[in-house]
Amino acid sequence: MLMNTHEARLVALRKQLVEQGLDGFVVPICDEHMSEYVGAYAKRLEWLTGFAGSAGTAVVLRDRAAMFVDGRYTLQVREQVDARFYDFEQVPASSAAAWLARHVQAGARIGYDAWLHTRDWAGAMARTLAARGADLVAVDANPVDAVWTGQPAPSAAPAFAQPIEFAGVDHADKRAAVAAWLADQGCDAVVIAALDSVAWLFNIRGADVERTPVALAFALVHADGGADLFLAPEKVTSELVAHLGDAVRIAPRAAFADALAALGGKRVAVDPERSVAAIFHALDRAGATIVPLTDPVIVPKAIKNPVEIAGQHAAQARDGAALSRFLHWLERTAPAGGETEVSASNRLEGERRATNALIDLSFDTISGAGPNGAVVHYRADPATCRTIEPNSVYLVDSGGQYRDGTTDVTRTVWIGPDAPPPEVRDRFTRVLKGHIALARAVFPAGTTGAQLDVLARQFLWAAGLDYAHGTGHGVGSFLAVHEGPQRIAKAQGAQAGTGHPLLAGMIVSNEPGYYRAGAYGIRIENLVLVEPRAIDGAEGEFLGFATLTHAPIDRRLIDLSLLDAGERDWLNAYHAQVRTIVAPLLDGADRVWLEAGTAPL
Repeated sequence: MLMNTHEARLVALRKQLVEQGLDGFVVPICDEHMSEYVGAYAKRLEWLTGFAGSAGTAVVLRDRAAMFVDGRYTLQVREQVDARFYDFEQVPASSAAAWLARHVQAGARIGYDAWLHTRDWAGAMARTLAARGADLVAVDANPVDAVWTGQPAPSAAPAFAQPIEFAGVDHADKRAAVAAWLADQGCDAVVIAALDSVAWLFNIRGADVERTPVALAFALVHADGGADLFLAPEKVTSELVAHLGDAVRIAPRAAFADALAALGGKRVAVDPERSVAAIFHALDRAGATIVPLTDPVIVPKAIKNPVEIAGQHAAQARDGAALSRFLHWLERTAPAGGETEVSASNRLEGERRATNALIDLSFDTISGAGPNGAVVHYRADPATCRTIEPNSVYLVDSGGQYRDGTTDVTRTVWIGPDAPPPEVRDRFTRVLKGHIALARAVFPAGTTGAQLDVLARQFLWAAGLDYAHGTGHGVGSFLAVHEGPQRIAKAQGAQAGTGHPLLAGMIVSNEPGYYRAGAYGIRIENLVLVEPRAIDGAEGEFLGFATLTHAPIDRRLIDLSLLDAGERDWLNAYHAQVRTIVAPLLDGADRVWLEAGTAPL
């Protein structure tokens, strides 16, 4: 019997494990920077299993294997990964460690790549395995790489400057702030390993990770404000050298490990959440004193300065016009039944490219027709692409990377000609009510996203419904579409990403949803800016949200009997803002359509 591609790859990996003296290996979606989205060279899990989601892990033993994903990918993993070869486990109810504790044998050696996992993960896994009499082993060479024929090389694209007209603050001032922080912490240097932190700190961008404009680089910032930037020589141009100046020393990315080895006797700050275990191992071997501290760039990067906020407004207006042109096209053409998820996605990208300002999409467009819309992080391909049928629900979650801002917006629309069924209108309206409740929230300084999450879910909960993803994530400024530390979700605490308070200047998404497996999906997503709220007689500082995204919400899907007067007023005011901002950017029939679709209820 012939093996399929992914079965053959699994067999090859198991043979390699035997050669390396391993009984198992852990394969995450990750790179050396703990990135959510990774370059093609680091897509080891997708190559091995076929799973194309952005979060997941496989564990391969010599006689069995398992896939671990969260609720966003429950359906997708079953569509993309062969159940004959992998158990399917859902996080957080299960975990790789818990699964291994059930299946590993005493004396087993389970391998991991220390450049792809955090120190905390490795410590916890080692303790779990030790309780079973097994060992966790850091490999010198990743066994997946050893059997991956044709593995892409890391990108060689040049890094480039993000000019002050978009960045708002000079990189010398940013480094000075980090140096002051080091002095306060009594440290000699800090490791900056997250790609978006490096990009923001040095005001550089790149094209090394699809959909995220970053360059593959590490950095060390020293207490005197000087810095070492490690990136491949082919990425360094004369323009980049001039932009960085004399205080930033440039070295090959491959020299980073040697630079860590030279920090013996120094107090070095390292972020345990955003730095891989290999960095800690190298510093330990060098005799450095490791000070575990959160990356000092994370919060300043999340708090957008006035230039970045102005850029976001400009990007959102431009993007809203492109989305509106697409939605008008979709309303005209889709009811005839000739459009597909892929043709619609291509049309939307074309509208964004027609602005002549798009650098890239901010993530792969989620273009979900009918039941595919219920797959939260769905991505259409030839094997799954559906026709957008008349009298069905269509969900499109998309965004763009512009030099002045990053966008992310979801709209759910009804494809006519008939009226939507009552159940769909009920579910859509409950999602809309939750979206409005969060958009209107006013809260005291110090409030976290976990404390606000229930506002978006309450109307679904009242009907015995819910959704298995977070309600909001941070967004960068021509950077990662998913940015911390801010997040709105049910889970609480730092490890869940919801432990940091929302601060003025942060951008976060507002995206409640509902998904009926095998039928349809609904999500309404806008980006919002956290801003101060002036309240007469307020005892303390209060904050609220200003909506940044400008695009019509499909009124055909609203059950008006479920909206109260305040919710109608919010939607009317929002649509009036859309008309004010977007209509001047449209012409002819597109503008007429927008004005009709945003008319007061």
